[in-house]
Amino acid sequence: MLEKSYIYIYIYFDSNIFLLYYAWRHRSDMSSFRKALKSRQRNHHERSQPGFRKNLGLLEKKKDYKLRADDYHKKQNTIAALRKKAMEKNPDEFYFKMINSQLQDGVHVAKKAKEEVEVTEEQKKVMRTQDIKYVEMKRVAEGKKIERMKGELHLLDADSKQKNKHTFFVDSKKDVASFDLANHLNTLPELVDRVFNRPTLKTLETKSIQGAVEPKVIQKLARQRKHQYKILSQRVDREKKMFVISQKIQTRKDLQDKTKKVKVKKETPNAAAIYKFEAKRKR
Repeated sequence: MLEKSYIYIYIYFDSNIFLLYYAWRHRSDMSSFRKALKSRQRNHHERSQPGFRKNLGLLEKKKDYKLRADDYHKKQNTIAALRKKAMEKNPDEFYFKMINSQLQDGVHVAKKAKEEVEVTEEQKKVMRTQDIKYVEMKRVAEGKKIERMKGELHLLDADSKQKNKHTFFVDSKKDVASFDLANHLNTLPELVDRVFNRPTLKTLETKSIQGAVEPKVIQKLARQRKHQYKILSQRVDREKKMFVISQKIQTRKDLQDKTKKVKVKKETPNAAAIYKFEAKRKR
Protein backbone atom coordinates (compact mmCIF):
# COMPACT_ATOMS: atom_id res chain seq x y z
CA MET A 1 0.00 0.00 0.00
CA LEU A 2 1.46 3.30 -1.12
CA GLU A 3 1.53 5.83 1.65
CA LYS A 4 0.13 9.23 1.01
CA SER A 5 2.85 11.73 1.58
CA TYR A 6 2.95 15.28 0.30
CA ILE A 7 5.87 17.31 -0.92
CA TYR A 8 5.49 21.04 -0.54
CA ILE A 9 7.60 23.00 -2.99
CA TYR A 10 7.87 26.77 -3.04
CA ILE A 11 8.84 28.18 -6.42
CA TYR A 12 9.87 31.81 -6.52
CA PHE A 13 8.88 33.72 -9.69
CA ASP A 14 9.19 37.33 -8.72
CA SER A 15 8.93 39.55 -5.63
CA ASN A 16 5.14 39.22 -5.30
CA ILE A 17 4.22 35.73 -6.55
CA PHE A 18 4.93 32.37 -4.91
CA LEU A 19 3.66 29.02 -6.16
CA LEU A 20 2.87 26.35 -3.63
CA TYR A 21 2.99 22.94 -5.26
CA TYR A 22 2.38 19.55 -3.73
CA ALA A 23 2.46 16.16 -5.43
CA TRP A 24 2.20 12.48 -4.67
CA ARG A 25 5.48 10.75 -4.04
CA HIS A 26 5.48 8.32 -6.99
CA ARG A 27 6.69 8.25 -10.63
CA SER A 28 4.23 10.85 -11.99
CA ASP A 29 5.51 13.49 -9.59
CA MET A 30 8.15 14.99 -11.86
CA SER A 31 6.00 15.00 -15.02
CA SER A 32 3.24 16.94 -13.27
CA PHE A 33 5.85 19.25 -11.87
CA ARG A 34 7.28 19.91 -15.35
CA LYS A 35 3.84 20.71 -16.76
CA ALA A 36 3.27 23.19 -13.98
CA LEU A 37 6.57 24.86 -14.76
CA LYS A 38 5.85 25.09 -18.49
CA SER A 39 2.55 26.85 -17.87
CA ARG A 40 4.42 29.74 -16.34
CA GLN A 41 7.61 29.81 -18.37
CA ARG A 42 8.52 32.55 -20.80
CA ASN A 43 8.03 32.09 -24.56
CA HIS A 44 11.36 32.46 -26.31
CA HIS A 45 11.29 33.93 -29.82
CA GLU A 46 13.97 33.86 -32.47
CA ARG A 47 15.70 37.17 -32.89
CA SER A 48 14.92 39.34 -35.88
CA GLN A 49 17.36 40.91 -38.29
CA PRO A 50 19.56 43.47 -36.54
CA GLY A 51 19.01 47.07 -37.48
CA PHE A 52 22.36 47.54 -39.24
CA ARG A 53 21.54 44.50 -41.49
CA LYS A 54 17.99 45.57 -42.52
CA ASN A 55 19.19 46.09 -46.09
CA LEU A 56 19.77 42.33 -46.39
CA GLY A 57 16.09 41.50 -45.87
CA LEU A 58 14.52 39.14 -43.36
CA LEU A 59 16.76 37.03 -41.17
CA GLU A 60 16.63 33.42 -42.30
CA LYS A 61 15.23 31.11 -39.61
CA LYS A 62 15.99 27.44 -39.18
CA LYS A 63 12.75 26.31 -40.86
CA ASP A 64 13.57 28.47 -43.89
CA TYR A 65 17.10 27.07 -44.03
CA LYS A 66 15.71 23.54 -43.76
CA LEU A 67 13.43 24.05 -46.77
CA ARG A 68 16.24 25.60 -48.80
CA ALA A 69 18.67 22.83 -47.87
CA ASP A 70 16.18 20.06 -48.70
CA ASP A 71 15.46 21.64 -52.08
CA TYR A 72 19.17 22.02 -52.82
CA HIS A 73 19.96 18.40 -51.92
CA LYS A 74 17.00 17.13 -53.93
CA LYS A 75 18.24 18.95 -57.04
CA GLN A 76 21.79 17.72 -56.49
CA ASN A 77 20.57 14.12 -56.14
CA THR A 78 18.51 14.46 -59.34
CA ILE A 79 21.51 15.82 -61.27
CA ALA A 80 23.70 13.02 -59.93
CA ALA A 81 21.13 10.37 -60.94
CA LEU A 82 20.81 11.84 -64.45
CA ARG A 83 24.60 12.01 -64.80
CA LYS A 84 24.89 8.38 -63.77
CA LYS A 85 22.10 7.38 -66.17
CA ALA A 86 23.85 9.21 -69.03
CA MET A 87 27.19 7.51 -68.25
CA GLU A 88 25.60 4.06 -68.16
CA LYS A 89 23.43 4.61 -71.24
CA ASN A 90 23.31 1.84 -73.82
CA PRO A 91 23.88 3.35 -77.32
CA ASP A 92 21.67 0.65 -78.87
CA GLU A 93 18.79 1.35 -76.49
CA PHE A 94 15.48 2.21 -78.20
CA TYR A 95 12.05 3.30 -77.02
CA PHE A 96 9.05 4.03 -79.22
CA LYS A 97 8.63 7.28 -77.29
CA MET A 98 11.78 8.50 -79.09
CA ILE A 99 9.93 8.63 -82.43
CA ASN A 100 6.39 9.19 -81.11
CA SER A 101 7.09 12.50 -79.40
CA GLN A 102 8.37 15.91 -80.41
CA LEU A 103 9.50 19.13 -78.74
CA GLN A 104 7.05 22.01 -78.57
CA ASP A 105 8.27 25.12 -76.71
CA GLY A 106 10.87 23.00 -74.93
CA VAL A 107 8.35 20.39 -73.74
CA HIS A 108 8.01 16.83 -75.03
CA VAL A 109 4.55 16.31 -76.51
CA ALA A 110 3.23 13.03 -77.92
CA LYS A 111 2.59 13.07 -81.65
CA LYS A 112 -0.97 12.63 -82.88
CA ALA A 113 -1.57 9.14 -84.14
CA LYS A 114 -2.81 8.73 -87.70
CA GLU A 115 -5.79 6.67 -86.61
CA GLU A 116 -6.66 8.97 -83.74
CA VAL A 117 -10.26 10.02 -83.41
CA GLU A 118 -10.99 13.12 -85.48
CA VAL A 119 -13.44 15.38 -83.68
CA THR A 120 -13.89 19.10 -84.26
CA GLU A 121 -13.79 21.55 -81.34
CA GLU A 122 -17.50 22.29 -81.71
CA GLN A 123 -18.34 18.58 -81.54
CA LYS A 124 -16.13 18.12 -78.45
CA LYS A 125 -17.89 20.97 -76.67
CA VAL A 126 -21.37 19.59 -77.35
CA MET A 127 -20.36 15.99 -76.55
CA ARG A 128 -18.91 17.05 -73.18
CA THR A 129 -21.90 19.10 -72.06
CA GLN A 130 -24.89 17.28 -73.51
CA ASP A 131 -26.07 13.69 -73.66
CA ILE A 132 -27.47 11.76 -76.60
CA LYS A 133 -31.12 12.31 -75.63
CA TYR A 134 -30.71 16.09 -75.67
CA VAL A 135 -28.92 16.00 -79.04
CA GLU A 136 -31.61 13.75 -80.54
CA MET A 137 -34.35 16.05 -79.22
CA LYS A 138 -32.69 19.11 -80.83
CA ARG A 139 -32.14 17.22 -84.08
CA VAL A 140 -35.80 16.16 -84.31
CA ALA A 141 -36.93 19.73 -83.59
CA GLU A 142 -34.56 21.03 -86.28
CA GLY A 143 -35.91 18.44 -88.76
CA LYS A 144 -39.50 19.58 -88.15
CA LYS A 145 -38.55 23.21 -88.76
CA ILE A 146 -36.83 22.18 -92.01
CA GLU A 147 -39.93 20.33 -93.23
CA ARG A 148 -42.10 23.34 -92.38
CA MET A 149 -39.83 25.72 -94.30
CA LYS A 150 -39.65 23.36 -97.29
CA GLY A 151 -43.44 23.32 -97.40
CA GLU A 152 -43.53 27.12 -97.47
CA LEU A 153 -40.72 27.74 -99.98
CA HIS A 154 -41.21 24.70 -102.28
CA LEU A 155 -37.51 25.06 -103.30
CA LEU A 156 -38.52 26.18 -106.77
CA ASP A 157 -35.67 28.65 -107.34
CA ALA A 158 -33.18 27.59 -104.68
CA ASP A 159 -29.51 27.96 -105.60
CA SER A 160 -28.61 24.53 -104.24
CA LYS A 161 -31.31 22.78 -106.26
CA GLN A 162 -30.19 20.90 -109.35
CA LYS A 163 -31.09 22.80 -112.53
CA ASN A 164 -33.68 21.09 -114.69
CA LYS A 165 -33.20 20.66 -118.43
CA HIS A 166 -35.95 21.20 -120.97
CA THR A 167 -35.07 19.91 -124.42
CA PHE A 168 -36.96 21.08 -127.51
CA PHE A 169 -36.79 19.08 -130.73
CA VAL A 170 -36.95 20.72 -134.18
CA ASP A 171 -36.80 19.32 -137.68
CA SER A 172 -33.78 21.10 -139.19
CA LYS A 173 -30.77 23.29 -138.39
CA LYS A 174 -32.58 26.20 -139.95
CA ASP A 175 -35.30 25.91 -137.31
CA VAL A 176 -32.59 25.82 -134.63
CA ALA A 177 -31.13 29.10 -135.88
CA SER A 178 -34.54 30.81 -135.92
CA PHE A 179 -35.82 29.21 -132.72
CA ASP A 180 -37.51 31.70 -130.37
CA LEU A 181 -38.02 30.35 -126.85
CA ALA A 182 -40.53 32.99 -125.76
CA ASN A 183 -42.63 32.45 -128.88
CA HIS A 184 -42.46 28.68 -128.43
CA LEU A 185 -43.60 28.89 -124.78
CA ASN A 186 -46.20 31.53 -125.67
CA THR A 187 -45.05 33.95 -122.98
CA LEU A 188 -43.17 37.19 -122.58
CA PRO A 189 -39.34 37.25 -122.98
CA GLU A 190 -39.04 38.63 -119.42
CA LEU A 191 -40.74 35.51 -118.01
CA VAL A 192 -38.69 32.90 -119.87
CA ASP A 193 -36.11 32.44 -117.08
CA ARG A 194 -38.81 31.78 -114.46
CA VAL A 195 -39.15 28.28 -113.13
CA PHE A 196 -42.58 28.97 -111.67
CA ASN A 197 -45.43 31.46 -112.20
CA ARG A 198 -44.87 31.82 -115.95
CA PRO A 199 -48.26 32.78 -117.42
CA THR A 200 -48.98 32.64 -121.15
CA LEU A 201 -49.86 35.65 -123.32
CA LYS A 202 -53.51 34.64 -123.38
CA THR A 203 -53.62 34.54 -119.58
CA LEU A 204 -52.02 37.95 -119.36
CA GLU A 205 -54.58 39.39 -121.79
CA THR A 206 -57.69 37.90 -120.23
CA LYS A 207 -56.85 38.07 -116.52
CA SER A 208 -55.56 40.74 -114.21
CA ILE A 209 -52.23 40.24 -112.42
CA GLN A 210 -52.59 39.45 -108.72
CA GLY A 211 -49.75 40.29 -106.35
CA ALA A 212 -46.75 42.57 -106.57
CA VAL A 213 -46.28 44.44 -109.82
CA GLU A 214 -43.86 47.24 -109.05
CA PRO A 215 -40.13 46.40 -109.59
CA LYS A 216 -39.12 47.58 -106.09
CA VAL A 217 -41.66 45.34 -104.40
CA ILE A 218 -40.63 42.39 -106.58
CA GLN A 219 -36.96 42.93 -105.68
CA LYS A 220 -37.84 43.14 -101.98
CA LEU A 221 -39.76 39.86 -102.16
CA ALA A 222 -36.83 38.26 -104.00
CA ARG A 223 -34.44 39.36 -101.24
CA GLN A 224 -36.75 37.97 -98.56
CA ARG A 225 -37.05 34.67 -100.42
CA LYS A 226 -33.26 34.45 -100.78
CA HIS A 227 -32.86 35.10 -97.04
CA GLN A 228 -35.32 32.31 -96.25
CA TYR A 229 -33.38 29.92 -98.48
CA LYS A 230 -30.19 30.87 -96.63
CA ILE A 231 -31.82 30.11 -93.26
CA LEU A 232 -33.09 26.80 -94.60
CA SER A 233 -29.59 25.86 -95.77
CA GLN A 234 -28.15 26.67 -92.32
CA ARG A 235 -30.80 24.56 -90.61
CA VAL A 236 -30.07 21.61 -92.90
CA ASP A 237 -26.33 21.85 -92.07
CA ARG A 238 -27.12 22.09 -88.34
CA GLU A 239 -29.36 19.01 -88.52
CA LYS A 240 -26.59 17.03 -90.24
CA LYS A 241 -24.06 18.07 -87.56
CA MET A 242 -26.47 17.01 -84.79
CA PHE A 243 -26.90 13.63 -86.45
CA VAL A 244 -23.11 13.11 -86.62
CA ILE A 245 -22.69 14.14 -82.96
CA SER A 246 -25.42 11.73 -81.81
CA GLN A 247 -23.78 8.91 -83.78
CA LYS A 248 -20.37 9.62 -82.19
CA ILE A 249 -21.84 9.73 -78.68
CA GLN A 250 -23.63 6.43 -79.28
CA THR A 251 -20.40 4.88 -80.62
CA ARG A 252 -18.50 5.94 -77.49
CA LYS A 253 -21.21 4.39 -75.31
CA ASP A 254 -21.04 1.16 -77.29
CA LEU A 255 -17.25 1.05 -76.90
CA GLN A 256 -17.63 0.88 -73.12
CA ASP A 257 -18.92 -2.65 -73.58
CA LYS A 258 -16.24 -5.29 -72.98
CA THR A 259 -17.29 -7.30 -76.03
CA LYS A 260 -14.49 -8.00 -78.49
CA LYS A 261 -14.61 -5.56 -81.39
CA VAL A 262 -12.74 -4.65 -84.59
CA LYS A 263 -12.61 -1.19 -86.17
CA VAL A 264 -13.91 -1.36 -89.74
CA LYS A 265 -13.80 2.34 -90.62
CA LYS A 266 -12.04 5.13 -88.75
CA GLU A 267 -13.80 8.23 -87.52
CA THR A 268 -13.92 11.40 -89.60
CA PRO A 269 -15.29 14.89 -88.84
CA ASN A 270 -18.43 14.05 -90.86
CA ALA A 271 -19.01 10.43 -89.79
CA ALA A 272 -18.65 8.24 -86.71
CA ALA A 273 -16.29 5.28 -86.59
CA ILE A 274 -17.69 1.87 -87.57
CA TYR A 275 -16.93 -1.17 -85.40
CA LYS A 276 -17.75 -4.82 -85.91
CA PHE A 277 -18.65 -6.49 -82.62
CA GLU A 278 -18.22 -10.17 -81.93
CA ALA A 279 -21.52 -12.04 -82.00
CA LYS A 280 -22.50 -12.98 -78.48
CA ARG A 281 -25.33 -15.34 -77.65
CA LYS A 282 -27.59 -13.85 -75.01
CA ARG A 283 -29.05 -16.15 -72.40
